[in-house]
Amino acid sequence: MDKALWDKGLAKRKAVLGAEYVDKSMASATAFNKPFQDMLNEFCWGGVWGDERISAKTRSMMNLTMIAALNRMEEWELHFRGAIRNGVTQDEMQAILHQIAIYCGMPAGVECFRIARHVYAEMEKK
Repeated sequence: MDKALWDKGLAKRKAVLGAEYVDKSMASATAFNKPFQDMLNEFCWGGVWGDERISAKTRSMMNLTMIAALNRMEEWELHFRGAIRNGVTQDEMQAILHQIAIYCGMPAGVECFRIARHVYAEMEKK
């Protein structure tokens, strides 16, 4: 394992997904899934998200469309929240959701809009 890349990945992961979520994932890791958590930190978050040639905001926008296409809505909500942290505006989110609906299908668009409304409503309460 490349410890510097792992550390970079952990920091990037916390910045995008939130420290509370990441700390919970790391604390609940078992002998079975700890190597996977390490792979996420080193390769996904350190290697890919740590590549500065694409901004975190752009990367978030890309992820929202790919995750919607894969119909992984629990992950989509997590990355939707991350996209907000990375500076994606509501206006940009609306355009992204329209893109998702056209290219991934209206049911995916409906589900993504449902999640977005829930997250934005939750944020307004705070």
